[in-house]
Amino acid sequence: MSFHKEPKSDTQHQNHLDGSTKILNSDLQEEANRAGLDNTLQNWIQDIKDADNPEFHQIVTNLQDLKAHFGSGTLDKSIIKRLLNRLGENTVKAAVFAENPNTAERVTKLGEALLSASKQVQSNENTPAQDLAEDSATNK
Repeated sequence: MSFHKEPKSDTQHQNHLDGSTKILNSDLQEEANRAGLDNTLQNWIQDIKDADNPEFHQIVTNLQDLKAHFGSGTLDKSIIKRLLNRLGENTVKAAVFAENPNTAERVTKLGEALLSASKQVQSNENTPAQDLAEDSATNK
């Protein structure tokens, strides 16, 4: 008995894109602590793989790296920032492959949200001097 998976409709893809964009526009640290982020990333990876477009290979690779990094338990902001930035750039470029204009618009918004999330991670990064000052303040 073989299992045949029904392809997702444009509406399902659009809902998933909207959900991913919403997550990226919220507090990333809080989202990273939620169990649902892993599922969201896995669904996103599967959706992109299902598109069977070789142009999406780098997006899948970066998503898998991001998922693995979040699952590692040790979050490195520079890695997260780099992956989110690459994902944002590649996602915006990938919007041209969407057949439905509404889906293309959502893919573009998702790419922009990824780029914005990258900047959010960057702005939350402390310099080594700030880290030292915080450590000194907590050890008083």
